[in-house]
Amino acid sequence: VQLQACGGGSVQTGGSLTLTCAASLSEGAFSTYTLGWFRQASEKEREFVASITWTWNPTPNFADSVQGRFTIKRDNAKNMVYLQMNRLTSADAGVYFCAGEFQGRGTRSGQYSYWGQGTLVTVSS
Repeated sequence: VQLQACGGGSVQTGGSLTLTCAASLSEGAFSTYTLGWFRQASEKEREFVASITWTWNPTPNFADSVQGRFTIKRDNAKNMVYLQMNRLTSADAGVYFCAGEFQGRGTRSGQYSYWGQGTLVTVSS
């Protein structure tokens, strides 16, 4: 399974950005994967940002720090997952990774087997 994240860039504080992750899976297989987003700031550990389950009724889950500002959606027909980020602050800066796990669940990086290469988000004041 290959995941390709893109959409990172530089925004000002308060701005918005949408990250996209594409998966090299058939449509049928993609729908069986929970997809997650993690981020890693310089000299910090990788942390959970958001996830969306594989179930017939995909359920989003967010870190407290992004709740209400970020949304996550999946398009099983396109094998894509999106992270819409609003009201960005310097605390949101870092490399964002998408991750996938077959019929997975959870907020720990160790619970995901497949990872994209990361896309950089910088937030300037």
